[in-house]
Amino acid sequence: MIDKIVVEEKGSVKKIAGLCDGNLVEFVVSDKNNAGEGDIFIGKIVKKIKTANNHEGYFVNIGDEKEAFINATERDLEDLRANEGQDIIVQVIQEKRAEKGAKLSRFLQLAGQYVVFCPYGCEIQISSKIADEEKRDKLFEWASDNLGEGGWIVRTDAAVVDFDKILAESKELENVFADIIGKAKNAKAPEKLFCRDNALNEMINRNISFLQRVVVNSHLLEDELKEKVDVEYDPKAFENAGIDEMIGAALAKVVKLKCGGRIIIEETKAFVAIDVDSGDGCLQGNVGLLNKEAAEEIARQIILRNLSGKIVIDFAGITDFKFLRNIIETLNNGLADDPMKANVLGLTRAGNVEIIRSRRRPTLADLFTEECASCRGTGRVEK
Repeated sequence: MIDKIVVEEKGSVKKIAGLCDGNLVEFVVSDKNNAGEGDIFIGKIVKKIKTANNHEGYFVNIGDEKEAFINATERDLEDLRANEGQDIIVQVIQEKRAEKGAKLSRFLQLAGQYVVFCPYGCEIQISSKIADEEKRDKLFEWASDNLGEGGWIVRTDAAVVDFDKILAESKELENVFADIIGKAKNAKAPEKLFCRDNALNEMINRNISFLQRVVVNSHLLEDELKEKVDVEYDPKAFENAGIDEMIGAALAKVVKLKCGGRIIIEETKAFVAIDVDSGDGCLQGNVGLLNKEAAEEIARQIILRNLSGKIVIDFAGITDFKFLRNIIETLNNGLADDPMKANVLGLTRAGNVEIIRSRRRPTLADLFTEECASCRGTGRVEK
């Protein structure tokens, strides 16, 4: 959980650091000039290609540095049949990273605090995190009778507010969609129709019960947030909180553990490899302590570095499930509040623990580093 948020805003870029007990646990960069997750564009199709299994896909110019991509086949929608040069309304579901452009969808979603509006959907879904079955049934019945056309996802926060608040937010989201369609009629592709610049609000909402303070370097942000949270103005917010030093440590390949061991994190294009090592060997005979502490730290590093896709962990010494059951449970507990919803798959036949995590935003390494031109990505030098 996050008890303090530090924000540095410069021009179109907003850097947001979430801390717990003084330690950096989450970091997000939002740039209004780039194609961010949730942004909606009218783009222009520039190329049609064949993908795996003889499916089709399209490269789309949305005004970003790299052409974005959309699959012709999407769940709940008819297959896309389009020509080069045609305009299309799309939403970013995965931001560009490294050499890959953004990933797009035609299935638009507009998220509020209590509901998510899916204009081209037709189902009503209730958050699985609402454990009270009676409350879930009441919400479903009310939503079926009162929410407008389209699809709706009723979020967890809806369980603790009056129906009037949910209804008011649903109307706001419907108005936002109407505004997007209105803009699209007069827009010239590529053009941004909607900017989902609410990464800060999302972090606040997720941690509102634990959040003690938000520190900002902008008086405009201070005025915007003062009715919602305890906010403090500091023109050197990042510097005084030591955020840059924390980011530097979070980019290191090796993370030392208190018990004397270490974890080694390697990000590749195919997957992320994490190795748990006893270091100088002083932990021989106490592998359980090493692995437990490593599991806690790995969960923290996954969220902090925004490691995504396939993550493979090689814990120390043991490959039998009966010995790793508690370690896997520790991982699950550490990732329980992950905003990207990591899924711990369990033990592979090779004795490694595998995790799948949604890839929607760049990793910390993508944000602050690039491939070395001298070693061409190997990280090694010639003899």
